[in-house]
Amino acid sequence: MGSRWQVEKKKDPYYRRAKSEEYRSRASYKLKQLDKKYKIIKEGNTVVDLGAAPGGWSQVALEKVGEEGIVVGVDLNRIKPFPEKNFYGIRGDFTKEIVQDKIMELTNGKAKVLISDAAPSLTGIKTIDHLNSVDLVETVIKIADNILETEGNMVIKAFQGPEYKRLLDEIKQDFRKVKSTKPPSSRHRSKEMYIVGLGYRKGPGSRKSRNKE
Repeated sequence: MGSRWQVEKKKDPYYRRAKSEEYRSRASYKLKQLDKKYKIIKEGNTVVDLGAAPGGWSQVALEKVGEEGIVVGVDLNRIKPFPEKNFYGIRGDFTKEIVQDKIMELTNGKAKVLISDAAPSLTGIKTIDHLNSVDLVETVIKIADNILETEGNMVIKAFQGPEYKRLLDEIKQDFRKVKSTKPPSSRHRSKEMYIVGLGYRKGPGSRKSRNKE
């Protein structure tokens, strides 16, 4: 099984392209394709990348924000440093408050873009994997509520399943435009989808104010 996967990986055009163009992951092309279509990241933005290792999405974000922006990447695994001085890596579990506090500290509590290609540890049982993905997405939404600036943008990976529409409806309440999409570089057999939220209607700390209502 492992050897067959290795053979398939080496035949994958996006894997080969990532190697030749010196991207850390084939997943880089997912964000590149999404950004080309929806104009998610702009020069000078502060971007938070949740579930960033090995750094494929952070690498694309760094290209887009330029020297005036910053990228904060968070993952349980170590993210190899980039040569750019405007990248800040956090090794930790972004579902934990202590890590969320560190994100707030590095961004001064404000980000223009939040991106997440994070996925839960897979069990192979579709229902469980879907529900674990939903839990992860809910955490990303909570972090967005606390740091995303008004008119900010967001991209989250989620697995298809019974709760997917509810997630979409929840996100639609907070953004001017929401798209459910799958970029060409996503593997066809994968259940992953990407939710793109454009034009955040609230601002940093909105979850706290919403809880008080």
